[in-house]
Parts: sequence; structure tokens; C-alpha cells
Amino acid sequence: MSILESIHGPRDLDRLTKKQLVTLAAEIRDFLVANVSKTGGHLGPNLGVVEMTMAIHRVFDSPRDAVVFDTGHQSYVHKLLTGRQDFSHLRQKDGLAGYPQRSESEHDIVESSHASSSLSWADGISRAFAMTGQDDRHVVAVVGDGALTGGMTWEALNNISDDNTRKLIIVVNDNGRSYAPTIGGMARFLNTVRTRRGYRDLYHRSRRLFDHLGTPGRAFYRGVRGGLHGFLSRFTNNEALYSNLDIKYIGPIQGHDIEAMEEALRQAKGYGAPVIVHAITQKGRGYEPALRDAADQFHAVGQIDPETGEPIGEPGSASWTDVFAEEMLHLAESNDRLVGITAAMLRPTGLHLFAERFPTRVHDVGIAEQHAVTSAAGLAFGGMHPVVTMYATFMNRAFDQVMMDVALHHAGVTFVLDRAGVTGPDGPSHHGIWDLAILQAVPHIRIAAPRDAPRLREELAEAVAVGDAPTVVRYPKGGIGSDIPMLRRLDDGVDVLTEAEGKDVLIVAVGPMTRLGLEVAERLAAQGIGATVVDPRWVIPVPKSVVTLAGEHRIVVTIEDGIRVGGIGTRVRQDLRAAGIDTAVDELGLPDEFLEHAGRDQILADAGLTAQQIARDLVAQVLGSRIPVARPLAQRMKSSHG
Repeated sequence: MSILESIHGPRDLDRLTKKQLVTLAAEIRDFLVANVSKTGGHLGPNLGVVEMTMAIHRVFDSPRDAVVFDTGHQSYVHKLLTGRQDFSHLRQKDGLAGYPQRSESEHDIVESSHASSSLSWADGISRAFAMTGQDDRHVVAVVGDGALTGGMTWEALNNISDDNTRKLIIVVNDNGRSYAPTIGGMARFLNTVRTRRGYRDLYHRSRRLFDHLGTPGRAFYRGVRGGLHGFLSRFTNNEALYSNLDIKYIGPIQGHDIEAMEEALRQAKGYGAPVIVHAITQKGRGYEPALRDAADQFHAVGQIDPETGEPIGEPGSASWTDVFAEEMLHLAESNDRLVGITAAMLRPTGLHLFAERFPTRVHDVGIAEQHAVTSAAGLAFGGMHPVVTMYATFMNRAFDQVMMDVALHHAGVTFVLDRAGVTGPDGPSHHGIWDLAILQAVPHIRIAAPRDAPRLREELAEAVAVGDAPTVVRYPKGGIGSDIPMLRRLDDGVDVLTEAEGKDVLIVAVGPMTRLGLEVAERLAAQGIGATVVDPRWVIPVPKSVVTLAGEHRIVVTIEDGIRVGGIGTRVRQDLRAAGIDTAVDELGLPDEFLEHAGRDQILADAGLTAQQIARDLVAQVLGSRIPVARPLAQRMKSSHG
């Protein structure tokens, strides 16, 4: 049995020797590479926190001591050490989640996994412990992968420093990166600390001294280690960052030195007040393919060959992100007013090509979506047209800025939302299913949902041409697939994809859901029910031709990959009522629930969004409403019932 197999909970770590701990760290890295290469997941971040996580669980007593991860994708090692070692279905239906999940373990606390929130959680938890007399309980917040660039972190630090009586330890996992190298003044400061020769020389000399000391000498060394840390802090001027906050600081510590990490954490635990432990780590530690990857050090991977790190499987079609990246660069070459803004996701959102060609016209603001949006409003005021790219789920964080800084000021800002709709394995905090419902409440906003590559190019060009209101272009994760041709385009830009002589059902399909709408139409046609399928292209505001077509059909069905509550279907129904049209509207979409991790197709099927289910329901609805349909179907139904 390996050492890892003998670990069923954090206290099993207590019996291990120094040599066994080193062996365990190696086993964990081997386990992560072998398993994550099969399922995909966040490999690089977890390879970098092995020793740190082991030290935390040896020094603190989870779950009595609360451990909060920011961001949650660096919790795989935590899962292994808390008894969850079946990674065979990681991020798949009924398998382990890729983030902390309370239903999995009492050791998991925060599930949202939106960065920069851990210190606010830690602040609240530690206050609750103090207010309820639980003075023996500690709170540990592990902050890493660029989370320190987020504004919430600094809001929380301001409040944490207001009360120095709580047992709160902030472990800064400083690997210099989020997806890519972390940017900004904070990153430059930490990099100065990390690379300062004085720190490196003194640290390595102290470690060599420790290794050569006998047992009495080592005991003495441990006793004075806190003073050495304090000297290091003053020597590297680290305390300048935190002195005004009145928070104790320990570090920087070599984060892959288990013994050094434990000593620092025990010292922090003994203070009985908020402490920052600054650990220097390496993303992708111990896995050569990750270390060679300058782009993101295997931040998140699909299925890969564990030996080479190369992707497994046949190359798929171009992704939505790929098409956006190419078109954005094309537009920028002919329009020097275009600027790109991203929140620590230059490559994942496709702005990297633009940045390589026009480096001064792309701004990575770090994990700071609210700042990104308001900064964009300022750029628009100054005569530029900003294109803000982020995952759809993260747009939730900047709603107030879209409303009050962009829309209220009639700013021409384009938002490109990647990973819109069901994303699949990343789970409830990462599905982009709320943007359509949230953003359509913004006055004068215009929202586009392309169905294929040509429409993405068209709609992006149309979006950046709007100079007096916010525009949104949203698309899902994954391959973009083949083009979906139109029969004709109406005067207001609506594409009619298919139509029948019998105008029984009008299917209004949003973006990539047009493929599903066309499949439904085929099934209805086989049953003698005539269906027209339209792609509005711009779904908000609802095009007038959609309202007109609705009045010509017996039933309207809207299909969207967002929540039904307040979605596009709701808006279509409201516009029909305002126009005095009483056509029935069937609004199909996702439930207002937090959807668990699983494949996209599985989640859509569970929500009833399959061609078979939708067609079956429509046939029943048409017959149940006694709406006349084509004679062959009526005859068949009469015959089947005798």
C-alpha cells in the first residue's frame, strides 16, 4: 500500500515522518498527473500546492478549523487528504466536483469558486466564531492564482485589520500566476520579494544550516526561526505592504518545503490574531510538460498523454473562442479605436492574438471584473470602443457597473461573453446561464447570440459599430460546428432557417440552440405539423418581425440555454402581449436551479432540452389545444384511438 492510500483523513498525516511526507508529496503529484490526464481538470494549480496543503492539514484541525480555498480549483490535494481518492469520474456526473462541494465532505466550506472572495468568507466565519465563544477555532484562507488582484480581497483586508482579536490565517499562495502570469502593481511587488537575491541567499543558507544541525541545534533553530522570519520580512521590505493594515506578516516561505511551511503556520497559529503567511510556490511543480508551458503551465487541461502532456483525441472543429480571436484581430486592424479588456483571461477568452499584434491596445486588469467594466466606460468617454471579454458567469459580478457606469452614460462598450449557457464539468458556479435574464434588464442594451461562425463574425462587427449603448455577444464553450444556412433574412436582420406551408409552430431559437430547433422542426414535420424556425440573431430587443411572425402562427416556442425565469422567452411573451397578440408562448430553457457538474448534453437532456422531448410535448400541446393540424396526422391519431 502506498502512503497516499493510507490517508483517510487529515489526522493520518500526524504519524508520518519527514521522509514519509516527502514521499507522500511525490505520490500525490503522480496521482494527479495519472488521473487528471484521463478526465481533464485543473492540473497545474494543484501540482503547485501539494506541500502547502499537507502543512495546513498537519498544523490545523479541519473541519473544526475552517479551511477556505480561493480559488477553489486548487483544492484537489485537499480532497485527497480528506479521504476522497476516487478521481475516476472527476467533474463528471456523479463524480467528484472540480471545486469544493459541501455535499462531498464536511471539510469543504465555500463552493462558489469565484475568485477573491475567500477573505470575506474568512472574515465572517472568524467573527462568528468569536461572537459564539468558539475561541479555540481557527480560520485558514488559502489565496492564490491571482486572487489578490481582485477588489474584494482588499475590501476584506480593510475589515480584517479592524479587529486583531480573531484567529485568522491568510496563506498567500504566490506562484506569480492566475491563468497566465499575474499582472499589475501587486504582482510586481510580490515578484520583487520572490526574486530578491538577499532573500534567496539568506533562505538557502539558513536551510543548509538547519540540515547540518543536530537534534539540540535544530530545536534551538526552531525556537529562533520566528525571529529569522521577522528579519527576512524587514530585510525584503515586505512589511511595507501590510504595515498600515496592522496585520502580522510571516515570509516569504519556500512553499514546497514542508517543514518550513509547518513552522511558519504554527507561528501564525500561535499569534491569536490575523496573520499573513507568504508562500512562494511553482505552478505545475514536478511535471515537466507543465513547466515547459509558458502560456498557462497546464492551468486547466482536457484529456492528455500523461507522459508528454499532449492532448489526446482527434482535433475537433475550431472553437467559438478561436473564431472570435481571429475576427477581433481582423476588426482591430481596420479600426484603431478598438481596445480589448480582460480580467485575467487573455488566452481563455481569445484576446491573445489581438494582444500579440497590438500590445498597447489590450488591458488585462487582473481578477477585477467590476473595474474592467467601469474602466471600459471611461475608455468609451475618451473616444475608444472597448471590447470586454470574460466568461458569462463572471459577468454576474459586474452587473451594477454595466447598469450604472455603462448603460446610464450611453457608453459604447461591447461585452463578449465566452462559456455562455451550460458549460458542463466546472459545475454550478461556472455555468453561464444567468446572463440573458440579468442583462436584458439593462435599458437600451442589445444582446446578440450567434448560431455559427459566420454569424459570430457578423454580429461582432455590428456590436462594435454601436457607439451609444452597451452591446453583448455571447456564445458557448467548445467547438463551433458547421455553418447553419438561412432561407432568407428579414428586413430587421432576423434569419428564417426553415418554414412550412402550415404555420402551426414558430420556433424562436437563441444562438446555438438553433440546431436543436431545426431537429424539432423535422420531427414535427414527420407528424404533419408545420414549423417555422427563426434565428433572431439579436435577441434583445426582440425584433419586430418575430412579433409579426408570432401573430401568424398558432404556437410560439422559444428555446434558450439560459434560465427560463426572466429569459428571452419571457421577453417575447411580454412583447406579444404589448402588441395585442394572444398567441400561446412555450418558454423552454433551464430551470432556476444550481446545475451540478456533468456533460453539457447530459445537463440539457435532464432539463428536457432534447429534440425528442420537445417535439413530443409540442405534439401533445397541439392536439390538446384542439388546434387544427395537417390532415394526415389527424387521421393517424383518429385511427390509433379507434
